[in-house]
Amino acid sequence: MSDLTHFNEQGRARMVDISDKQESVRVAVAHSSIVVNEEIYQHIQNGTSKKGDVLAVAQVAGIMAAKQTSVIIPMCHPLSLSGIDLSFEWDVTSRYELKISASVKTKGSTGVEMEALTAASVCALTIYDMCKASDKGMVIGPTFLAEKTGGKNGDYQRDRSPEMKL
Repeated sequence: MSDLTHFNEQGRARMVDISDKQESVRVAVAHSSIVVNEEIYQHIQNGTSKKGDVLAVAQVAGIMAAKQTSVIIPMCHPLSLSGIDLSFEWDVTSRYELKISASVKTKGSTGVEMEALTAASVCALTIYDMCKASDKGMVIGPTFLAEKTGGKNGDYQRDRSPEMKL
């Protein structure tokens, strides 16, 4: 269990002590997606959803989720986030897929991967929630960490081969 930092010597859960870690600028980018039907796509694109601007609400939900990550993920440290940005891109080549990108930044002693993943996930979930009256068959995911910078473990860049592309 030595590789799993969230377990103590007894194999019990613990919150990692980061007091000796160097403070640095840390950025994480996570991606998710949601596949919708043509009707939902048209409502989102034309701003005609009965619940309002779907993407604006989802964007705010993602930002709020990133700020609350330590409340819902038990071993996450509460962080002072210096920036959160969510962006969207439609891919309608073979289906109506909305790609979501969440970027989170901090200057601190631990990374923001969980905050970026939470932001992307909650953003997709909010779109589902706002559109489920039209179709409950929407598909969320995959959700994954695309990249991270900063910290003692260094930078990470996900394999960008065609089969791994969002």
